Amino acid sequence: MNVGVIGLGLIGGSMAKALSTYTGHTVFGYDTDAAVLGKALADGAISSTLDEAQCTLCDVILIALYPGAAIRAAQAWADAIRKDALVVDCCGTKSGVCAALEPLALEKGFCFIGGHPMAGREKFGYAASNAGLFRGASMILTPSKAVPAAELERAEALFYELGFGRMCICTPAEHDRMIAYTSQLAHVVSSAYVQSPASLSHVGFSAGSFQDMTRVARLYEPMWTELFLNNAEPLVAEIDGLVERLQAFSSAIRNGEREKLFEMLRKGRERKELLNEREKQA
Repeated sequence: MNVGVIGLGLIGGSMAKALSTYTGHTVFGYDTDAAVLGKALADGAISSTLDEAQCTLCDVILIALYPGAAIRAAQAWADAIRKDALVVDCCGTKSGVCAALEPLALEKGFCFIGGHPMAGREKFGYAASNAGLFRGASMILTPSKAVPAAELERAEALFYELGFGRMCICTPAEHDRMIAYTSQLAHVVSSAYVQSPASLSHVGFSAGSFQDMTRVARLYEPMWTELFLNNAEPLVAEIDGLVERLQAFSSAIRNGEREKLFEMLRKGRERKELLNEREKQA
């Protein structure tokens, strides 16, 4: 099978490397940075650069760009994509991307499925990519009702080949609502937390909790700014809910409300224990 990868950053570069390492598929790659393309060729992550002629040979196209750039790339490459090809994006938000690309796919005759690999690192760019990034990770797919079952199965089979351990199928809206909580809120909290003046004096006073809380503050702000704004409504709802709960903690501590504080902490512990049990059963 021939697979084209558009965008060879952390995710796209890792996709290309995983394809070349773990499968027998031929990989074509495209990136606007000529140096990245040269490195990917030298590494063997891709067999050749992707151009319009090569695109017509591809059975699958993976678009690993930010949402706006992914939409523009799909539109730019649409006439070169085969009618029987499968196109999957790898964006961190889905509603806007799917709203733009599902009609395009119907118009041009190829199959589009929204996707989001739940894997990443604090570093970014092709230099941070690696073939094992997706080992055991979840791949979220958001197929429209127009997607044939066989095409969804083809997508799932390919991502299992890359090392993913689980497929999650949902709507774009469901994806964005959950990602606002499980991913984006965590990045907002980490960034806000690390900006406390006290952080500059943490050495000698911090252990695992501090490292856990600050890990994802080391983000790539161009990408996360776009993702936050593309998913504003669900993310703002999660931020507002968190602020409300934090204010409740602040009030209980300020007013010395021991029983109330005890109860709030108990609820948090019990919720975490419930989550642990559900994770074991999943």
